[in-house]
Amino acid sequence: MMPRRTKILATLGPATDRPEGLEAVLAAGVDVVRINLSHGEASDHRRRVEAVRTWGEAHGRRVGVLVDLQGPKIRIERFRNGPVLLRRGDPFILDPTVDPDAGDQTQVGVAYRALPDDLHPGDELLLDDGRLVVRVERIEGTAVHTSVQVGGELSDRKGINRRGGGLSAPALTDKDRVDIVTAAELAADYVAVSFPRCADDIHEARRLLTEAGGRSGIVAKIERAEALDAAEEIMDAADAIMVARGDLGVEIGDAALPEVQKQLIQTARARNRVAITATQMMESMIDNPIPTRAEVFDVANAVRDGTDAVMLSAETATGSFPAETVAAMDRVCRAAERSRTVTVSHHRLDEHFTQVDETVAMAAMYAANHFAIKALIAITESGGTASWMSRISSGLPIYVLTRHPETRGRVTLYRGVYPLEFDAEQEDLNALKSRLLARLSKQGLVSQGDYVLVTHGEELGAAGGTNTLRIVCVDDYL
Repeated sequence: MMPRRTKILATLGPATDRPEGLEAVLAAGVDVVRINLSHGEASDHRRRVEAVRTWGEAHGRRVGVLVDLQGPKIRIERFRNGPVLLRRGDPFILDPTVDPDAGDQTQVGVAYRALPDDLHPGDELLLDDGRLVVRVERIEGTAVHTSVQVGGELSDRKGINRRGGGLSAPALTDKDRVDIVTAAELAADYVAVSFPRCADDIHEARRLLTEAGGRSGIVAKIERAEALDAAEEIMDAADAIMVARGDLGVEIGDAALPEVQKQLIQTARARNRVAITATQMMESMIDNPIPTRAEVFDVANAVRDGTDAVMLSAETATGSFPAETVAAMDRVCRAAERSRTVTVSHHRLDEHFTQVDETVAMAAMYAANHFAIKALIAITESGGTASWMSRISSGLPIYVLTRHPETRGRVTLYRGVYPLEFDAEQEDLNALKSRLLARLSKQGLVSQGDYVLVTHGEELGAAGGTNTLRIVCVDDYL
């Protein structure tokens, strides 16, 4: 069976800690696991990552690891006697100086102490992902006096957003700085930065990660309205973006989300960056064994938009059907990938290229899409050639041969790219091709008479040296 091109990213949690839970989820087709540092202890995260890598080694598969920093989630504090019911027109006070455990029907504490400084009368605040809306009437000292516009039940530690964005909490908190060290110790393939406002937030995260000895790729989570104005510079500073539709949708409005999602994915692909689509993709499957039709359409549309990966959050972390959810997402992705719009590309046909390896990658994909090629093989050090290849729509698998574990982990998020462990320095190129094609043939991925396209450098083992494209027949090497 042709491997699925769109990658599935699944969040680990209590549901995958159940007996055989993790094995079932990974076997269902997860390509990358997400470790959510908003919950749990470092020991929990370390145990889960070790279990994933042990399973991968036993099954001959590299499963990527993405560590997601909590970031400056702006939240209310807690209520003394449990949730409160706010009705339209009720006055309600948000105040950072209120006892964190003493909220009541009239007021509640806020974890973000600068909230009063960021607000003006007339601003609308959205609580609990927009389920409740309050309007700022006046600010007296640290107390933000509001009136309820859309009521409902409000419970502990729910998030606060300002409609249109503009809350100025820095992207990296003290907790994030500690967690970046943990990510480095875990040798994570990616670290996701929450709520970045500009490229400097990404540069700072990368600096801290490097100082901690980490070599992870950086994912910028686009979830603030102001991040949209700096999207291109944020992308250029990062290795990937995540279209985090929860907080982003609250700030810009649900109706604007579909077009913004399409634009972000398109821009990411044009700038050679990985794109992840996240939030509520199959949320009904937290409690149900099958997805809604709306969720099926949502996942399929993201695939057709060109996303590299689709992400599951609570569906696999705490849901009742984690493996079934992954299997359902796998089915939808495979069906969407059969669309002609997903396999035909005019990507960068009218552009000039600036690097030799980039040019070889683009030429390889053009040749593959216009000749009877069954698969592409990129012998690479950094994975850069495979990254450029993966930006072009195609129905063809791209196999990456590399001796570096970091590169194998990095490409697990690239659309249509699959890592294989080979040490390219241990034998000559012809012997390497023979061994690889024999492996692909044994797995049923290529057959006698098939043509395969291979890219490599003249000197195997030299980073950035890809300058050769060869089309070979499987028969010549078996």
